[in-house]
Amino acid sequence: MSQSMMALLLSAGGGVGAVCRYLVGLFFMSKVPNPSIPIAMLIVNLVGSLGLGLLYGGMYDEPEVLYGNTIFLALGLGFLGAFTTFSTFSVEAIQLLTEKLYKKAGIYVSLSIGGSIVGFIIGFFSLNT
Repeated sequence: MSQSMMALLLSAGGGVGAVCRYLVGLFFMSKVPNPSIPIAMLIVNLVGSLGLGLLYGGMYDEPEVLYGNTIFLALGLGFLGAFTTFSTFSVEAIQLLTEKLYKKAGIYVSLSIGGSIVGFIIGFFSLNT
């Protein structure tokens, strides 16, 4: 497959993933308008990490899975890469710190990073044993 076609797949997956992240964020913000920690992006990042672990675990034995597999490119790097967001997580963590909500910031950072890693591990090893 050509580089331009692979870039198109990545872009399409990323576009859909970004829109889904936005819609999921709006949904959770409408259900919990004033959460103590940024719950919408926490859930997005945990679900996205679990999904990426499942996808990567299911394709782990395939050669060049990261950059040579069109399904992984579109769904993993594109959709899930855009669905999850380290940059928004960083902004929200800094907002909590600047508001001197240190305990909430610590909980948010710990749950986001630890939970994302655990979610990926669970997804990866559930399909790659």
